[in-house]
Amino acid sequence: QVQLVESGGGLVQPGGSLRLSCAASGSAFTMLTMGWFRQAPGKQRELVASITRPGSTDYADSVKGRVSISSDSARNTVYLQMDSLKPEDTAVYYCNLNALITTSSTKVYWGQGTQVTVSS
Repeated sequence: QVQLVESGGGLVQPGGSLRLSCAASGSAFTMLTMGWFRQAPGKQRELVASITRPGSTDYADSVKGRVSISSDSARNTVYLQMDSLKPEDTAVYYCNLNALITTSSTKVYWGQGTQVTVSS
């Protein structure tokens, strides 16, 4: 079994910054991609950013230029640096891991979620 432990959420004023972290641990696996999704009240869960094992990144248009995703493959940890935060960034942020668990099968794991609130 693989566990994802998230940290770094909280309350921040508009224009402020937060850094989210997510560490994956547990049974033997190989990280294929890790990423962050978010879900605001009454809205569907959406991708914020993702990163592949080789380091390719993808960002939602709404956060491009304000958010940066990075990873430490050796520690199976992914980071999300969020700057110039806006009230519309308020949501529960979920860490996501797509892992190779055997030579021929993959599995997706989710963290428990961390609340990010942008408000004055």
